[in-house]
Amino acid sequence: MALIVQKFGGSSVADADRVRNVARIVTETYRKGHSVVVVLSAQGDTTDDLIEKAREIHPGASKREMDMLLATGEQISIALCAMAIERMGYQAISLTGWQAGMLTDSVYSSARIKRVRAERIQKELDKKKIVLVAGFQGINKYDDVTTLGRGGSDTSAVALAAALHADLCQIYTDVDGVYTADPRTVTGARKIEEITYDEMLELASLGAQVLHNRSVEMAKRYNVNLEVLSSFSGKPGTKVKEVVKTMEKTHVSGVAKDKDVARIALVGLRDQPGIAFKIFSLLAKKNINVDIILQSIGRDDSKDISFTVAQGDAQAARELMEENKDVIGCRSIEVSTEVAKVSIVGAGMAHNAGVACKMFEALFSAGININMISTSEIKVSVLVDERDADRAVQAIHDRFFSEFGNA
Repeated sequence: MALIVQKFGGSSVADADRVRNVARIVTETYRKGHSVVVVLSAQGDTTDDLIEKAREIHPGASKREMDMLLATGEQISIALCAMAIERMGYQAISLTGWQAGMLTDSVYSSARIKRVRAERIQKELDKKKIVLVAGFQGINKYDDVTTLGRGGSDTSAVALAAALHADLCQIYTDVDGVYTADPRTVTGARKIEEITYDEMLELASLGAQVLHNRSVEMAKRYNVNLEVLSSFSGKPGTKVKEVVKTMEKTHVSGVAKDKDVARIALVGLRDQPGIAFKIFSLLAKKNINVDIILQSIGRDDSKDISFTVAQGDAQAARELMEENKDVIGCRSIEVSTEVAKVSIVGAGMAHNAGVACKMFEALFSAGININMISTSEIKVSVLVDERDADRAVQAIHDRFFSEFGNA
């Protein structure tokens, strides 16, 4: 039969009843004759509680020690779930990230997986055991515990699925799949049955919180079949794969919103070669990622350049530009954090003219002004005022999904 990796998030194991529910789902899969590897996150708010405990002791604790502390959350989850499975009469074993062979680099709190030595897991599977692995963690070349940062447990699950050549990697969350927009805030949002890696990667990068983009990147690279589904509803979820049956019919697969955006405008730059290079090389050296870029037409030997960064990088970017004002030849610097990025994503957009036009028409009809625009083969993003973001998503969603049915 098949080898299936199942990952459960923090809300799925938040208390004893939910741990038992996870044990039930896992053992049902096992009873069908499948080999099962389970990856778990820390329970509920455990990670936040541990961070608060650290702040009580030392607000500036080193990232190495924070990793040692935070890794304990997932260990609690896997041990408790293994106990629940054992009580149901099945053999189970829990393994930490390092016991499972998760080898990482040494960037504490945001480590990257370098390789997975899955021999221990395979030995336990050969003994017909259900294997539970602590997500979000690994070990570096110094034998130090590391954590993988945001979305780390999703990444752990996909990495194990790739290393074990699993037939399927199921990501269980508190929602029953990927939707055309956030169903909590957008009226008429629909569950998507199938979506491509590229579309899911764009949605994840643009603010959709169902899957983290690192895990989708890895799934695409190693051709891991993903399924996103709820640990509570028991309904079929959304399949994420290379090619989907409905691709030719699809114009837009989803609408996403990201409020973690700041716009920086450099006004009155010298209109000469090399200015853009100077600006963005300064930002790159400080590891500040830039998203949307807009340059005005030069007039009177000057031009303006605007770009967006994550809100957490806005202050550092501003200070960097201020420090180098003379080098880049800038008259003034303007920063706004009261903006949001709204995007449409769809593999069929590249072959269907007028999709961007319909998006702009929807915003015009809703009386929403566009500040900046960015496009790619399967994505169109606009920057709008933050107060208009929710209305923008609803207007765009209504425009596409009312007219096209499945968009």
